[in-house]
Amino acid sequence: MSARPLAAWVQAAPLAAVFAVFFVVPLALVVMVSFWQATDYELIPAFTLQAYADLASDVTLRTYLSTLKFCVIVWALTLAIGFTVAYFVAFHVRSLLWQTVLFVLCTVPFWTSNVIRMISWIPLLGRNGLVNDTLLAMGVVEQPVEWLLFSDFSVVLAFVHLYTMFMIVPIFNSMMRIDRRLLEAARDGGATPWQAVWHVVVPLCKTGIVIGSIFVIALVMGDFVTVGVMGGQQIASVGKIIQTQANVLQFPAAAANAVVLLAVVLVMIAALMRLVDLRREL
Repeated sequence: MSARPLAAWVQAAPLAAVFAVFFVVPLALVVMVSFWQATDYELIPAFTLQAYADLASDVTLRTYLSTLKFCVIVWALTLAIGFTVAYFVAFHVRSLLWQTVLFVLCTVPFWTSNVIRMISWIPLLGRNGLVNDTLLAMGVVEQPVEWLLFSDFSVVLAFVHLYTMFMIVPIFNSMMRIDRRLLEAARDGGATPWQAVWHVVVPLCKTGIVIGSIFVIALVMGDFVTVGVMGGQQIASVGKIIQTQANVLQFPAAAANAVVLLAVVLVMIAALMRLVDLRREL
């Protein structure tokens, strides 16, 4: 009996070592550097809260609110699209072959890099792009629509395009575990299709919804490439600020922003975790 706990620790040791080396140690270094001082040419390992005090500006607050705005909008859109697609594939596509084919079609965009997928929107949404040319030719507008590209709209569109699949997969996995007889019982009890979805499907796939939400929130909150490319370097985000500060060697300021951003994301994830016990559900 005494050998079993020892064997468990030995089996967990490699994963724990990797976790410590590639996550715990770098995170501890970031937290440590966030309390250092910095000049234009050197880092001074002296304790100070100046980097955190600088975060209390109106510009930084507006940037965090802008990032949260993108996060909430993208989360809502990816959840609506992901739930709809997962529901259709899980309950309306009976053939396993066709389910596989549809999933492959959903993953086709992931065969290229994120940057290439974002750049592909520019010929479509640009001032002289395909969408504006079509609208002008149909007489819908008299001049090109400016807000289609390098705007909040284009940033949200790119986010939804990039991250919807992270919502579809966990929701689909949860839906495939639902006993179909429950839906039949709901219909026999007089429930409408919408009532069956709301009272049967949604509660039973909360685990998938929470997992997909965690993926999307974490990815959007820390993203800086999508905001930079699709926003035309004109839209601020926390990730973009961290990248800029690191580029100009203001590492304490960048580390402080990273620590605060991590804390915000962890609070959001903790709020989601209260909705479902993932350890028990999984």
